[in-house]
Amino acid sequence: MPLASALLGKTLRSSTFRLALLCVGLFSASIAGLFAYVYWSTADYLAGRYDAGIVAEERLLLDAFERGGAPALQALIAARRAAAPADGDLYLVADQAYAPVAGNLRSWPSAARGHDGWIEFRAPDWRPEAKAPPLLRAVTASLPDGTRLLVGKDIDETRQFTGVIRRGIAIGVALLCAMAAVAGISVTRRTVSRIEAINATSRAIMASGLGERIPLRDTRDEWDQLAANLNSMLDRIEALVRGVKQVSDNIAHDLRTPLMRMRGRLEVALGSPRGEGDAALLARTVAELDDILKTFASLLRISAVEARERKVGFAPVDLGKLAGEVADLFDAAAEERGGHVRFQGEPGALVWGDRDLLFEALTNLVDNAVKHGRGDVEVRLTPAAGGAELILAVEDHGPGIPAGEQKRVFERFYRLERSRSTGGNGLGLSLVQAVAQLHEARIALADIRPGLRVEFCFPALAAVAQHAAEVAAPQSARGKPDPAAA
Repeated sequence: MPLASALLGKTLRSSTFRLALLCVGLFSASIAGLFAYVYWSTADYLAGRYDAGIVAEERLLLDAFERGGAPALQALIAARRAAAPADGDLYLVADQAYAPVAGNLRSWPSAARGHDGWIEFRAPDWRPEAKAPPLLRAVTASLPDGTRLLVGKDIDETRQFTGVIRRGIAIGVALLCAMAAVAGISVTRRTVSRIEAINATSRAIMASGLGERIPLRDTRDEWDQLAANLNSMLDRIEALVRGVKQVSDNIAHDLRTPLMRMRGRLEVALGSPRGEGDAALLARTVAELDDILKTFASLLRISAVEARERKVGFAPVDLGKLAGEVADLFDAAAEERGGHVRFQGEPGALVWGDRDLLFEALTNLVDNAVKHGRGDVEVRLTPAAGGAELILAVEDHGPGIPAGEQKRVFERFYRLERSRSTGGNGLGLSLVQAVAQLHEARIALADIRPGLRVEFCFPALAAVAQHAAEVAAPQSARGKPDPAAA
């Protein structure tokens, strides 16, 4: 109960509820106006029909009076009554003292004494079996001989009918307003509950860490999509935090050993007389310091690439020509290991990117393939179906990477060789991945037994130019560069 009360209180205080109330008010006013128009139009139409009938009947009686005087008038009234005795028509002819002479009313209505025109009145002697005196509408006129003429109709059923319509409209408006209010409160409460779930998860994350996730309700609506996107963002943040922690741990692990060695050498040097070994010791120390500086330089380079600081220098790059240059560069190193680096593809395959970064990423891949491939290395460049993408693949014939390790090799400082006795700092594939993400390229590893294939899937320059033209069309008037023009 306290939770339900708190949720109800938040619902009533929410801006969504106020907006829902405003919409309900506008909706109710619109419906009430529409129904009022329908009611008044219907009532006016029925009243007009009755009035037109009364006026037509009055003219018929006046014409009879003009042709034959009072006897002709009374004869026509008698004929009209005999033809339709129960249709609700009213006729009354009275003398100058308002005493009835002919017709089906027993007395002249008091509301019609002294003036002519339209009147509405109730006659107790008209339909005495009714529970209440019916409502009558009539028009009166003074004839040239001083007599009085009243012609009218019984409109009680019509008024009852319009009353039923009026009550039905009132009930309908009330029901629609109630339904709209219930719907507004229901939608608001649902919205508030979903927002409260997000707020509760946010508070739990602030209190206990990134392990919490926003619950999904399997409704596949926009709230579930928002929750799924926020959960994906939290997964990404958690992965980044875990990556930062891993990088810190690996830096501490990788740098502690060379720093300890340098410290030991320096202690030995301090406790020993100066001699010829000093130069060798200093050289080894400088080499290890260079390795440490290279590690930090690689980290800074990866961070710069991930921050997209190099994207402003993008230009068309001939990926086929670049891949051929890398293959030629490493072919000599592969020959020393009994293999070759071969390139298959044609120059002229253009992508939009940074040539230096692409060269460095491909160099890292081919270098790893030559070192661990145990034979030939093949670099292939092929267009994907439709020509919108270019696939650059590097294949070797080495032991490959276990399936369980393929996702982790792109982590910083991660190395398959746990003892870390071989050279390297475990940052090469991290840089490759950062370059791929900067160029909006997909990267994938595949075990080809034996060997490993690393694939880049780059968007071709024509596709990039078309997308850039669509996105930057409003900017072209301001002189922004266009990739296609470049």
